[in-house]
Amino acid sequence: MKRRVMSTLVDWCRRDAQHRKPLILEGARQTGKTWLARELGHTEFQNFVEVNFETDDDLQGLFELNFDIERILLTIQQAKGIPIVAGKTLLFFDEIQSARRGLLALKYFYDKMPELHIIAAGSLLGVIDHKNDSFPVGKVEFVSIFPFTFEEFLMADDKEGMAQMLQTGDWLSISVFHERFIGWLREYYYIGGMPEVVKTYIETKDYSQVRKIQNQLLKAYKDDFSKHPPKEIVKRMLMVWNSIPAQLSKENKKYVYTALKQSARARDFETSIQWLCDAGMTYKVCRCFGGEIPLAGFEDPDAFKLYLLDIGLLGAMSGLDARTMIQGNDFFMQYKGALTEQFVLQELQSLGGYQIYYWSPENSVAEVDFLIQTMGLVVPIEVKAERNLRAKSLSVFTKRYQPRYVLRFSMSKYEKGNNITDIPLYAMSLIQKELQ
Repeated sequence: MKRRVMSTLVDWCRRDAQHRKPLILEGARQTGKTWLARELGHTEFQNFVEVNFETDDDLQGLFELNFDIERILLTIQQAKGIPIVAGKTLLFFDEIQSARRGLLALKYFYDKMPELHIIAAGSLLGVIDHKNDSFPVGKVEFVSIFPFTFEEFLMADDKEGMAQMLQTGDWLSISVFHERFIGWLREYYYIGGMPEVVKTYIETKDYSQVRKIQNQLLKAYKDDFSKHPPKEIVKRMLMVWNSIPAQLSKENKKYVYTALKQSARARDFETSIQWLCDAGMTYKVCRCFGGEIPLAGFEDPDAFKLYLLDIGLLGAMSGLDARTMIQGNDFFMQYKGALTEQFVLQELQSLGGYQIYYWSPENSVAEVDFLIQTMGLVVPIEVKAERNLRAKSLSVFTKRYQPRYVLRFSMSKYEKGNNITDIPLYAMSLIQKELQ
Protein backbone atom coordinates (compact mmCIF):
# COMPACT_ATOMS: atom_id res chain seq x y z
CA MET A 1 0.00 0.00 0.00
CA LYS A 2 1.32 3.43 -0.94
CA ARG A 3 1.54 6.29 1.52
CA ARG A 4 2.28 9.80 0.29
CA VAL A 5 4.37 10.51 3.39
CA MET A 6 6.89 7.96 2.09
CA SER A 7 8.35 10.59 -0.25
CA THR A 8 9.13 12.74 2.80
CA LEU A 9 10.86 9.81 4.48
CA VAL A 10 12.88 9.02 1.36
CA ASP A 11 13.99 12.67 1.15
CA TRP A 12 15.09 12.45 4.79
CA CYS A 13 17.16 9.30 4.31
CA ARG A 14 18.88 10.63 1.18
CA ARG A 15 20.06 13.85 2.79
CA ASP A 16 23.69 14.10 3.85
CA ALA A 17 24.45 13.73 7.55
CA GLN A 18 25.00 17.46 8.00
CA HIS A 19 21.37 18.16 7.17
CA ARG A 20 19.74 15.15 8.79
CA LYS A 21 18.75 14.38 12.38
CA PRO A 22 17.22 11.28 14.02
CA LEU A 23 13.59 11.14 12.93
CA ILE A 24 10.60 10.65 15.21
CA LEU A 25 7.38 9.38 13.65
CA GLU A 26 4.54 10.78 15.74
CA GLY A 27 0.87 9.94 15.58
CA ALA A 28 -1.83 7.89 17.22
CA ARG A 29 -1.53 4.15 17.73
CA GLN A 30 -2.17 2.00 14.64
CA THR A 31 -1.74 4.74 12.04
CA GLY A 32 1.07 2.90 10.23
CA LYS A 33 4.29 4.22 11.76
CA THR A 34 5.96 0.80 12.10
CA TRP A 35 4.97 -0.28 8.58
CA LEU A 36 6.43 2.91 7.09
CA ALA A 37 9.75 2.45 8.89
CA ARG A 38 10.01 -1.18 7.76
CA GLU A 39 9.12 -0.32 4.17
CA LEU A 40 11.71 2.45 4.10
CA GLY A 41 14.34 0.16 5.63
CA HIS A 42 13.79 -2.61 3.12
CA THR A 43 13.64 -0.38 0.02
CA GLU A 44 16.30 2.24 0.75
CA PHE A 45 18.93 0.41 2.82
CA GLN A 46 21.12 -2.66 2.67
CA ASN A 47 20.28 -3.57 6.28
CA PHE A 48 17.29 -2.87 8.49
CA VAL A 49 17.54 -3.34 12.25
CA GLU A 50 14.39 -3.06 14.37
CA VAL A 51 14.39 -2.84 18.15
CA ASN A 52 10.95 -2.95 19.73
CA PHE A 53 11.44 -1.84 23.30
CA GLU A 54 8.02 -3.14 24.30
CA THR A 55 8.77 -6.74 23.28
CA ASP A 56 12.58 -6.81 23.47
CA ASP A 57 12.59 -6.83 27.27
CA ASP A 58 16.32 -7.44 27.53
CA LEU A 59 17.07 -4.17 25.74
CA GLN A 60 14.78 -1.88 27.73
CA GLY A 61 17.70 -0.79 29.93
CA LEU A 62 20.06 -0.26 26.99
CA PHE A 63 20.61 3.43 27.72
CA GLU A 64 20.61 3.38 31.52
CA LEU A 65 24.33 2.78 32.06
CA ASN A 66 25.58 5.52 29.75
CA PHE A 67 25.27 6.87 26.21
CA ASP A 68 28.39 5.23 24.82
CA ILE A 69 27.25 4.82 21.19
CA GLU A 70 29.81 2.09 20.38
CA ARG A 71 28.64 0.00 23.33
CA ILE A 72 24.98 0.53 22.46
CA LEU A 73 25.42 -0.45 18.80
CA LEU A 74 27.53 -3.49 19.66
CA THR A 75 24.82 -4.68 22.07
CA ILE A 76 22.10 -4.26 19.44
CA GLN A 77 24.20 -6.06 16.81
CA GLN A 78 24.72 -9.00 19.14
CA ALA A 79 21.02 -9.13 20.04
CA LYS A 80 19.77 -8.90 16.44
CA GLY A 81 22.57 -10.60 14.53
CA ILE A 82 22.61 -7.89 11.86
CA PRO A 83 25.52 -5.51 11.22
CA ILE A 84 24.89 -1.81 11.76
CA VAL A 85 26.88 0.22 9.23
CA ALA A 86 26.42 3.97 8.88
CA GLY A 87 25.02 4.82 5.46
CA LYS A 88 23.89 1.25 4.79
CA THR A 89 21.68 0.50 7.79
CA LEU A 90 18.42 1.97 9.02
CA LEU A 91 18.15 1.56 12.80
CA PHE A 92 14.54 1.67 13.97
CA PHE A 93 13.59 2.12 17.62
CA ASP A 94 9.92 1.16 17.95
CA GLU A 95 7.87 1.83 21.09
CA ILE A 96 10.75 3.99 22.27
CA GLN A 97 8.70 5.21 25.22
CA SER A 98 9.31 1.79 26.82
CA ALA A 99 13.10 2.30 26.84
CA ARG A 100 14.31 4.15 29.89
CA ARG A 101 16.07 7.33 28.68
CA GLY A 102 15.28 6.26 25.10
CA LEU A 103 14.29 9.66 23.75
CA LEU A 104 17.24 11.34 25.40
CA ALA A 105 19.56 8.82 23.74
CA LEU A 106 18.64 10.25 20.32
CA LYS A 107 20.56 13.42 21.24
CA TYR A 108 23.78 11.45 21.65
CA PHE A 109 23.31 9.57 18.39
CA TYR A 110 22.97 12.95 16.66
CA ASP A 111 26.00 14.43 18.42
CA LYS A 112 28.35 11.43 18.17
CA MET A 113 27.25 9.50 15.07
CA PRO A 114 25.16 11.76 12.81
CA GLU A 115 25.95 9.64 9.73
CA LEU A 116 23.80 6.77 11.11
CA HIS A 117 20.17 6.77 9.99
CA ILE A 118 17.83 6.43 13.00
CA ILE A 119 14.04 6.47 13.14
CA ALA A 120 12.07 6.27 16.37
CA ALA A 121 8.36 5.77 16.90
CA GLY A 122 6.10 5.08 19.81
CA SER A 123 2.58 5.16 21.11
CA LEU A 124 1.48 8.14 23.16
CA LEU A 125 4.85 9.89 23.00
CA GLY A 126 3.18 13.20 23.77
CA VAL A 127 1.72 12.04 27.07
CA ILE A 128 4.00 9.38 28.58
CA ASP A 129 5.93 10.35 31.72
CA HIS A 130 9.61 10.09 30.81
CA LYS A 131 10.93 10.29 34.36
CA ASN A 132 12.00 13.92 34.03
CA ASP A 133 14.49 13.15 31.24
CA SER A 134 15.16 16.22 29.15
CA PHE A 135 13.75 16.06 25.62
CA PRO A 136 16.34 16.26 22.80
CA VAL A 137 15.15 19.68 21.61
CA GLY A 138 16.80 20.68 18.35
CA LYS A 139 18.43 17.26 17.97
CA VAL A 140 15.56 15.41 16.28
CA GLU A 141 13.11 15.87 13.44
CA PHE A 142 9.41 15.00 13.42
CA VAL A 143 7.01 13.65 10.81
CA SER A 144 3.34 13.28 11.70
CA ILE A 145 1.60 10.10 10.56
CA PHE A 146 -2.16 10.22 9.99
CA PRO A 147 -4.74 7.66 8.80
CA PHE A 148 -5.04 7.04 5.06
CA THR A 149 -6.45 9.99 3.14
CA PHE A 150 -9.22 9.42 0.61
CA GLU A 151 -6.66 9.45 -2.24
CA GLU A 152 -4.48 6.91 -0.45
CA PHE A 153 -7.58 4.77 0.05
CA LEU A 154 -8.22 4.88 -3.70
CA MET A 155 -4.62 3.86 -4.42
CA ALA A 156 -4.83 0.99 -1.95
CA ASP A 157 -8.06 -0.19 -3.62
CA ASP A 158 -6.40 -0.52 -7.04
CA LYS A 159 -7.68 2.86 -8.25
CA GLU A 160 -4.34 4.61 -8.55
CA GLY A 161 -5.26 6.00 -11.95
CA MET A 162 -8.28 7.73 -10.45
CA ALA A 163 -6.18 9.15 -7.63
CA GLN A 164 -3.70 10.48 -10.18
CA MET A 165 -6.55 12.04 -12.13
CA LEU A 166 -7.61 13.94 -9.03
CA GLN A 167 -4.06 15.24 -8.63
CA THR A 168 -4.07 16.74 -12.13
CA GLY A 169 -6.88 19.14 -11.28
CA ASP A 170 -8.34 18.51 -14.77
CA TRP A 171 -11.95 19.19 -13.83
CA LEU A 172 -13.38 18.23 -17.22
CA SER A 173 -11.97 14.72 -16.87
CA ILE A 174 -12.70 14.48 -13.15
CA SER A 175 -16.36 15.48 -13.67
CA VAL A 176 -16.90 12.55 -16.03
CA PHE A 177 -16.37 10.22 -13.06
CA HIS A 178 -18.13 12.46 -10.51
CA GLU A 179 -20.76 9.91 -9.42
CA ARG A 180 -18.15 7.17 -9.09
CA PHE A 181 -16.02 9.38 -6.88
CA ILE A 182 -19.10 10.13 -4.74
CA GLY A 183 -19.74 6.40 -4.33
CA TRP A 184 -16.13 5.71 -3.35
CA LEU A 185 -16.22 8.62 -0.92
CA ARG A 186 -19.25 7.12 0.82
CA GLU A 187 -17.35 3.85 1.10
CA TYR A 188 -14.45 5.74 2.65
CA TYR A 189 -16.86 7.36 5.13
CA TYR A 190 -17.59 3.86 6.41
CA ILE A 191 -14.11 2.31 6.16
CA GLY A 192 -12.01 5.31 7.14
CA GLY A 193 -8.25 5.41 6.96
CA MET A 194 -6.85 3.19 9.72
CA PRO A 195 -4.30 1.00 7.88
CA GLU A 196 -5.43 -2.35 9.30
CA VAL A 197 -9.05 -1.52 8.48
CA VAL A 198 -8.17 -0.49 4.91
CA LYS A 199 -6.11 -3.66 4.45
CA THR A 200 -9.00 -5.80 5.73
CA TYR A 201 -11.42 -4.15 3.30
CA ILE A 202 -9.05 -4.56 0.34
CA GLU A 203 -8.53 -8.24 1.11
CA THR A 204 -12.11 -9.22 1.99
CA LYS A 205 -14.53 -6.55 0.69
CA ASP A 206 -16.50 -7.55 3.78
CA TYR A 207 -18.01 -4.63 5.69
CA SER A 208 -18.69 -6.78 8.73
CA GLN A 209 -14.97 -7.59 8.97
CA VAL A 210 -14.21 -3.89 8.62
CA ARG A 211 -16.48 -3.06 11.53
CA LYS A 212 -14.97 -5.88 13.59
CA ILE A 213 -11.46 -4.43 13.20
CA GLN A 214 -12.71 -0.92 13.94
CA ASN A 215 -14.31 -2.10 17.18
CA GLN A 216 -11.09 -3.88 18.13
CA LEU A 217 -9.15 -0.64 17.61
CA LEU A 218 -11.65 1.29 19.71
CA LYS A 219 -11.24 -1.27 22.49
CA ALA A 220 -7.44 -0.98 22.24
CA TYR A 221 -7.69 2.79 22.62
CA LYS A 222 -9.87 2.42 25.68
CA ASP A 223 -7.38 -0.05 27.11
CA ASP A 224 -4.71 2.63 26.72
CA PHE A 225 -6.85 4.90 28.89
CA SER A 226 -6.46 2.51 31.79
CA LYS A 227 -2.69 2.13 31.40
CA HIS A 228 -1.10 5.50 30.75
CA PRO A 229 -2.97 8.60 31.97
CA PRO A 230 -3.21 9.60 35.63
CA LYS A 231 -5.84 7.44 37.28
CA GLU A 232 -7.84 10.41 38.47
CA ILE A 233 -8.69 11.49 34.90
CA VAL A 234 -9.42 8.09 33.32
CA LYS A 235 -13.16 8.17 34.01
CA ARG A 236 -13.47 11.69 32.62
CA MET A 237 -11.43 10.79 29.56
CA LEU A 238 -13.83 7.97 28.79
CA MET A 239 -16.76 10.36 29.21
CA VAL A 240 -15.21 12.83 26.77
CA TRP A 241 -14.23 10.13 24.27
CA ASN A 242 -17.65 8.50 24.29
CA SER A 243 -19.44 11.84 23.95
CA ILE A 244 -17.78 12.96 20.71
CA PRO A 245 -20.22 11.35 18.21
CA ALA A 246 -23.24 12.86 19.97
CA GLN A 247 -21.52 16.24 20.31
CA LEU A 248 -20.73 16.31 16.59
CA SER A 249 -24.22 15.23 15.56
CA LYS A 250 -25.72 18.39 17.10
CA GLU A 251 -26.57 21.26 14.75
CA ASN A 252 -24.26 23.45 16.82
CA LYS A 253 -21.17 21.28 17.15
CA LYS A 254 -19.46 23.41 19.80
CA TYR A 255 -18.39 21.14 22.63
CA VAL A 256 -20.80 21.39 25.57
CA TYR A 257 -19.58 20.14 28.95
CA THR A 258 -23.08 19.86 30.40
CA ALA A 259 -23.80 17.14 27.84
CA LEU A 260 -21.44 14.97 29.90
CA LYS A 261 -23.31 15.65 33.10
CA GLN A 262 -25.48 18.55 34.19
CA SER A 263 -23.00 19.96 36.70
CA ALA A 264 -19.90 19.55 34.50
CA ARG A 265 -17.45 22.46 34.32
CA ALA A 266 -14.58 23.15 31.97
CA ARG A 267 -11.91 22.84 34.65
CA ASP A 268 -13.14 19.33 35.49
CA PHE A 269 -12.42 18.05 31.95
CA GLU A 270 -9.63 20.25 30.54
CA THR A 271 -6.85 17.82 31.49
CA SER A 272 -8.74 14.86 30.02
CA ILE A 273 -9.33 16.64 26.73
CA GLN A 274 -5.72 17.78 26.52
CA TRP A 275 -4.52 14.21 27.11
CA LEU A 276 -6.65 12.90 24.26
CA CYS A 277 -5.37 15.63 21.95
CA ASP A 278 -1.72 15.11 22.91
CA ALA A 279 -2.14 11.38 22.25
CA GLY A 280 -3.34 12.14 18.72
CA MET A 281 -6.69 10.50 19.37
CA THR A 282 -8.76 13.66 19.06
CA TYR A 283 -8.42 16.97 17.24
CA LYS A 284 -9.43 20.20 18.92
CA VAL A 285 -10.59 23.06 16.69
CA CYS A 286 -11.02 26.34 18.55
CA ARG A 287 -13.38 29.16 17.74
CA CYS A 288 -12.00 32.28 16.11
CA PHE A 289 -14.07 35.48 16.41
CA GLY A 290 -12.06 37.46 13.85
CA GLY A 291 -11.12 36.88 10.24
CA GLU A 292 -7.78 38.62 9.91
CA ILE A 293 -4.15 37.62 10.36
CA PRO A 294 -3.01 36.44 12.81
CA LEU A 295 -5.98 34.21 13.55
CA ALA A 296 -4.35 33.19 16.83
CA GLY A 297 -4.98 36.71 18.06
CA PHE A 298 -8.74 36.11 17.80
CA GLU A 299 -8.78 32.60 19.26
CA ASP A 300 -11.34 31.76 21.94
CA PRO A 301 -9.86 28.69 23.69
CA ASP A 302 -13.03 28.21 25.76
CA ALA A 303 -15.14 27.46 22.68
CA PHE A 304 -14.11 24.52 20.53
CA LYS A 305 -15.16 21.40 18.64
CA LEU A 306 -13.70 17.95 19.17
CA TYR A 307 -13.17 15.49 16.33
CA LEU A 308 -11.85 11.91 16.31
CA LEU A 309 -8.68 10.85 14.53
CA ASP A 310 -10.60 8.81 11.94
CA ILE A 311 -13.96 8.99 10.20
CA GLY A 312 -14.37 5.21 10.14
CA LEU A 313 -13.97 5.05 13.91
CA LEU A 314 -16.52 7.86 14.27
CA GLY A 315 -19.02 5.81 12.27
CA ALA A 316 -18.28 2.72 14.35
CA MET A 317 -18.81 4.62 17.60
CA SER A 318 -22.06 6.02 16.19
CA GLY A 319 -23.36 2.56 15.29
CA LEU A 320 -23.83 3.39 11.60
CA ASP A 321 -24.03 0.26 9.45
CA ALA A 322 -22.68 -0.03 5.92
CA ARG A 323 -26.02 0.26 4.13
CA THR A 324 -26.89 3.35 6.15
CA MET A 325 -23.57 5.01 5.36
CA ILE A 326 -23.28 4.14 1.69
CA GLN A 327 -26.91 4.35 0.56
CA GLY A 328 -28.11 6.92 3.05
CA ASN A 329 -31.34 6.96 5.04
CA ASP A 330 -33.01 9.01 7.79
CA PHE A 331 -30.57 7.76 10.43
CA PHE A 332 -27.65 8.75 8.19
CA MET A 333 -29.18 12.20 7.75
CA GLN A 334 -28.66 12.80 11.48
CA TYR A 335 -24.94 12.13 11.19
CA LYS A 336 -24.02 13.21 7.66
CA GLY A 337 -23.00 16.72 8.76
CA ALA A 338 -20.75 15.33 11.49
CA LEU A 339 -19.17 12.79 9.15
CA THR A 340 -18.54 15.37 6.45
CA GLU A 341 -16.92 17.84 8.84
CA GLN A 342 -14.84 15.00 10.27
CA PHE A 343 -13.70 14.10 6.75
CA VAL A 344 -12.71 17.67 5.86
CA LEU A 345 -10.86 18.16 9.16
CA GLN A 346 -8.93 14.89 8.61
CA GLU A 347 -7.91 15.88 5.10
CA LEU A 348 -6.76 19.33 6.26
CA GLN A 349 -4.72 17.74 9.04
CA SER A 350 -3.04 15.33 6.64
CA LEU A 351 -2.05 18.14 4.28
CA GLY A 352 -0.14 19.72 7.17
CA GLY A 353 0.99 23.23 7.92
CA TYR A 354 -2.40 24.81 8.51
CA GLN A 355 -3.65 26.56 11.62
CA ILE A 356 -7.28 25.38 11.71
CA TYR A 357 -10.17 27.19 13.43
CA TYR A 358 -13.86 27.70 12.98
CA TRP A 359 -15.37 31.18 12.80
CA SER A 360 -18.21 32.57 14.84
CA PRO A 361 -18.43 36.31 15.63
CA GLU A 362 -19.53 37.82 18.90
CA ASN A 363 -23.29 38.00 19.49
CA SER A 364 -24.20 36.19 16.27
CA VAL A 365 -25.47 32.79 15.17
CA ALA A 366 -23.34 32.91 12.01
CA GLU A 367 -20.66 30.22 11.77
CA VAL A 368 -18.13 29.20 9.12
CA ASP A 369 -17.08 25.57 9.48
CA PHE A 370 -13.32 26.08 9.14
CA LEU A 371 -10.81 28.88 8.81
CA ILE A 372 -7.24 28.22 7.78
CA GLN A 373 -4.27 30.54 7.72
CA THR A 374 -1.80 29.89 4.92
CA MET A 375 0.63 31.89 2.79
CA GLY A 376 -0.26 35.03 4.69
CA LEU A 377 -3.95 34.64 3.90
CA VAL A 378 -7.10 33.70 5.78
CA VAL A 379 -9.24 31.21 3.86
CA PRO A 380 -12.85 30.44 4.94
CA ILE A 381 -14.07 26.91 4.23
CA GLU A 382 -17.74 25.95 4.19
CA VAL A 383 -18.70 22.27 4.32
CA LYS A 384 -21.93 20.87 2.90
CA ALA A 385 -22.86 17.22 3.37
CA GLU A 386 -24.98 17.04 0.21
CA ARG A 387 -25.60 19.34 -2.78
CA ASN A 388 -27.44 22.17 -1.01
CA LEU A 389 -25.17 25.19 -1.54
CA ARG A 390 -26.90 27.82 0.58
CA ALA A 391 -24.25 29.43 2.77
CA LYS A 392 -25.55 32.47 4.66
CA SER A 393 -22.75 32.45 7.24
CA LEU A 394 -20.15 32.32 4.49
CA SER A 395 -21.73 35.39 2.93
CA VAL A 396 -21.56 37.21 6.27
CA PHE A 397 -17.87 36.43 6.60
CA THR A 398 -17.11 37.37 2.99
CA LYS A 399 -18.81 40.75 3.23
CA ARG A 400 -17.05 41.55 6.49
CA TYR A 401 -13.49 40.48 5.62
CA GLN A 402 -13.42 40.20 1.80
CA PRO A 403 -11.03 37.21 1.68
CA ARG A 404 -9.10 36.51 -1.51
CA TYR A 405 -10.21 32.86 -1.55
CA VAL A 406 -13.56 31.44 -0.43
CA LEU A 407 -13.94 27.65 -0.65
CA ARG A 408 -17.02 25.49 -0.34
CA PHE A 409 -16.83 21.69 -0.32
CA SER A 410 -19.89 19.58 -1.10
CA MET A 411 -21.14 16.68 -3.20
CA SER A 412 -21.58 19.05 -6.15
CA LYS A 413 -19.21 19.36 -9.09
CA TYR A 414 -16.42 21.91 -9.39
CA GLU A 415 -17.45 25.46 -10.21
CA LYS A 416 -15.41 28.63 -9.91
CA GLY A 417 -17.75 31.53 -9.27
CA ASN A 418 -17.10 35.23 -8.82
CA ASN A 419 -17.03 34.99 -5.03
CA ILE A 420 -16.97 31.28 -4.11
CA THR A 421 -15.15 28.28 -5.53
CA ASP A 422 -17.17 25.07 -5.20
CA ILE A 423 -15.02 21.95 -4.93
CA PRO A 424 -16.23 18.34 -4.63
CA LEU A 425 -15.50 16.78 -1.26
CA TYR A 426 -13.60 13.95 -2.88
CA ALA A 427 -11.08 16.51 -4.22
CA MET A 428 -10.06 17.91 -0.83
CA SER A 429 -6.42 17.20 -1.67
CA LEU A 430 -6.54 19.90 -4.35
CA ILE A 431 -6.95 22.69 -1.86
CA GLN A 432 -3.26 23.59 -2.07
CA LYS A 433 -3.42 23.73 -5.87
CA GLU A 434 -6.53 25.90 -5.67
CA LEU A 435 -4.81 28.41 -3.41
CA GLN A 436 -1.77 28.88 -5.66
